[in-house]
Amino acid sequence: MVREKDTTPGTGVSPARFFHEISIEFLIHELKDPIAIIETGLRTVLEKQDQYGPLSTKQANTLMRSLRNTRKARGLLHDLLEIGRSEAGCLACSRFSPLTSVRQALKDALETMTGPASEAIGKYQIEDELTKLLISHGIFVDTPAAAAAAEMFQDETKFRQIAGNLFKNALHHRKQRMDVQMAVEADRFVLAVKDDGPGIAPDHHDLIFRRYTQIAECAFVERKGHGLGLAGALILARSLGGDIHVTSRKGAGATFCLTLPLQLKAA
Repeated sequence: MVREKDTTPGTGVSPARFFHEISIEFLIHELKDPIAIIETGLRTVLEKQDQYGPLSTKQANTLMRSLRNTRKARGLLHDLLEIGRSEAGCLACSRFSPLTSVRQALKDALETMTGPASEAIGKYQIEDELTKLLISHGIFVDTPAAAAAAEMFQDETKFRQIAGNLFKNALHHRKQRMDVQMAVEADRFVLAVKDDGPGIAPDHHDLIFRRYTQIAECAFVERKGHGLGLAGALILARSLGGDIHVTSRKGAGATFCLTLPLQLKAA
């Protein structure tokens, strides 16, 4: 009889966990096709109104938002597969501007939320309008000159996914305000995301980074989800030679600080 402590050859994990992880990866892979079909259908109705009939402005806006979020869902499936790739040591590095990636991750995170901010972010056209738009919705971004000019040699897809998870977590828990601060310290890039939400008791700081664990189990705040966002972000950060730390106490908001080397060195 196989015991839980036994491991599957070549994996270093128990058979139960190995089967669980393979099942999840298979499910994620299979979900890509129906999401692609939904995306194609939405695009068809929007782009071929001469064949399918005209749309009112409200109908078009609703379908456009549905299309954007369908693409986000496809991206999330890709992100989940990226976590598995990170654990397997698969990286795809290139040179990029962390500021540009952070801005895109913030816009993507806002579009997944509900409310005025998500509606506005999908309509703006000029990049210079972004700062004013964010401030009007209680989001403040501080980018010193050194951080704005920084260049990273990292896996940009994974970097953007980490930032996006930190943004979505802060947007979910904030009351009115979220602060994003970027900095360069020696040879490392630092991204700090702060919210004014209910905070986290020090005893629970480790728990929030565990897979399939929700903070509500620790009498924190009710939330929907499976506890994968921060856990996945930490896995990705460590695969890139960095880490994530939280500073918080109950009732006083939370700050999540990501540090990554500017240049990822080969193992």
